[in-house]
Amino acid sequence: MTIEDVTRTMTSATRQRDTLARSQPNHQTMQTAEDTHEKPVQSGQPTAQAAGDAQQAQADRADAPAQGQDALRPSDWTRTLAAYRQPIPARSVFELTVTLVPFVAIWAVAWWLVSISALLAMALALANAAFLVRLFIIQHDCGHGSLFRDRRLCDWIGRGLGVLTLTPYDVWRKTHAIHHSTTGNLDRRGVGDVPTLTVREYREKGWLGRALYRLLRHPVVMFGVVPFYLFFLQHRLPVYLMRSGWRYWLSAMATNAAIGLVLGVIIWLGGWDVLLFVFLPTMLLGAIAGTWFFYVQHQFEETSWEHEDDWNIQEAALKGSSHYDLPGILRWITGNIGVHHVHHLASRIPFYRLGEVVRDHDLLARSKRITLWQSFRCARLHLWDENSHKLLSFAEARKLAT
Repeated sequence: MTIEDVTRTMTSATRQRDTLARSQPNHQTMQTAEDTHEKPVQSGQPTAQAAGDAQQAQADRADAPAQGQDALRPSDWTRTLAAYRQPIPARSVFELTVTLVPFVAIWAVAWWLVSISALLAMALALANAAFLVRLFIIQHDCGHGSLFRDRRLCDWIGRGLGVLTLTPYDVWRKTHAIHHSTTGNLDRRGVGDVPTLTVREYREKGWLGRALYRLLRHPVVMFGVVPFYLFFLQHRLPVYLMRSGWRYWLSAMATNAAIGLVLGVIIWLGGWDVLLFVFLPTMLLGAIAGTWFFYVQHQFEETSWEHEDDWNIQEAALKGSSHYDLPGILRWITGNIGVHHVHHLASRIPFYRLGEVVRDHDLLARSKRITLWQSFRCARLHLWDENSHKLLSFAEARKLAT
């Protein structure tokens, strides 16, 4: 089968899916979310078919288009990226170990330092936020079933890590699946995304609505108040999933109970100083960093937003997610999550293989690339312009009216 045959077949399937989606929008959202969390091959199942699939995926990768903008069609890349989906168990164990063990060790040293110097303890606790961010990325991979082939193993590791990241795993997994299945869709905003208005919507609001939106999008609020609200308050009660079943309330309450137990032990053994100078600094800085990285992944000038009739999940994944090209140490801390366009195209790729993808495919490496320095401008972008298809600052949007 030639790449042209594959492309025609996949394009036809995509059109059929889009037609069905427009007639049954709710069903599409559920189906897409399930597709995002496909069941991995269990370790006890026959491997002959998996080996055949890997060989076919390798052939698809070799046949991937090598030049031209058309080569960036998502339908061309979906099968190509399948070659990277299989987790490497030993590597997964290694990555978990070299993240969790230093995190606990640094906390222990910071705890000991409290009796010597609260400032030194706080400095070490702030540095430990880097390992907390990485633990969240590993938890994130568990949510996608990409850390290990065994789905149940991923889930229980994710639930355990959720106590450290203050994130009820099953609640987060649900809302994150919605994020993947609706990203870039103007008609399905509101769950698992950064609140974003179009220029027209902003102009139609009254002065109070505009003032509140400007307040929310202010960097001090977005990266100061919002992280605290999300991780310390919103995650404690999943009221937004009130009608989605008991499992999400159980997840939140069980996580809350475990967090309460950890805090009780900290106060009992170390006192309030350990809580104030070790626990809180790590959690707050980790929450702020996590919010920033999530923001840059979708809130950049050349991102993509479309209404339902023009929206396609693969197009949104490739064009609405950035390649946050970070320095090496930051790539390690963030678990390559900056390669976010690839992650949205193939969420079952383990985080430690995302770098491999962009090394093998220069077109993906260059697509939607944002450097660390360029990313700071993203904090000034607030409104989506449906005419120019760009995210604008308030000042740029004001000029459109003149």
